[in-house]
Amino acid sequence: MGKLEEAKDILSAIGMPRQQTNDRSAYVLLALAGVDEDDNWQSSKIIPLRIVDMMNFMAESYGKIYKPNSRESIRKNTVHQFVEAAIAEENVGTSNVATNSPNYSYQLTKEMLRLIQSYGTDYWSNQLSNFVRQKGRLVDVYSQKRDLRRIPVVINGQPLTFSEGEHNLLQKLILEEFAPRFAPGSEVLYVGDTDNKTLVVNRELLNELCIDITDNDKLPDVVLYEKGKGWIYFIEAVTSVGPMSVKRMLEIEGMTEECSMGKIYVTAFIDTVTFKKFIDELAWESEVWIADNPDHMIHLNGDRFIGPR
Repeated sequence: MGKLEEAKDILSAIGMPRQQTNDRSAYVLLALAGVDEDDNWQSSKIIPLRIVDMMNFMAESYGKIYKPNSRESIRKNTVHQFVEAAIAEENVGTSNVATNSPNYSYQLTKEMLRLIQSYGTDYWSNQLSNFVRQKGRLVDVYSQKRDLRRIPVVINGQPLTFSEGEHNLLQKLILEEFAPRFAPGSEVLYVGDTDNKTLVVNRELLNELCIDITDNDKLPDVVLYEKGKGWIYFIEAVTSVGPMSVKRMLEIEGMTEECSMGKIYVTAFIDTVTFKKFIDELAWESEVWIADNPDHMIHLNGDRFIGPR
């Protein structure tokens, strides 16, 4: 195993996120340790380095040349995370230097130095356990932060969470604001999540209703079933793409050819500004619901509803 792969192995072992176990991060670790391809890890040392010094080391020792404008990418996507994970510390012994200054330096922590000096020796496992116990794993820290930002929602009486993001926030509003108003008592047959495309999927009932779900990508974002009326709501949650267009309606019709339930096609928008962007794409005979005005619906083609009030 070459030094680049060994550096990746070290970063993986201490629980760095996937984005910080790539080639770039491995080269940064090698630079901070001053380890050439022919060196062993026991020769690692603490050397204060600027980002440009790290890049020079990569080019001279490993022939890896990063363009000058890569400096901020290295800082923001590797070095900052190294500091969070106690691999490196910032600007030791230097004051009054701005973080984005080219003279701002970084160096290995003493704990990280002890750890990497043990790599490949009988002491590695013990040193690794000590480091992780004392400093934790950055991948776990990031996971906990993501969990805190998750969006709570109750689906079919079960508490669940969506991953963060405007699209999933709109899906939450569909379930908690649209459904009680316009599909009261309905059951969620399907809803996806940006992290989990099949967060909720009632395959048994979908099959019973003759809805073909062999290709989940063709299902709209939310599918509700109001049993009392025999209605199924196919709802697209739109923040940037994918309204209930003629094409989408035809795709859903193809999936539901054998389904005898009443079909309602809805596009949900987070606000009126977003709705206006998609007016030309919306299919006739579909409905529009806008979350910032939740008590009302827009019906495209009003022949069913025209009449005096």
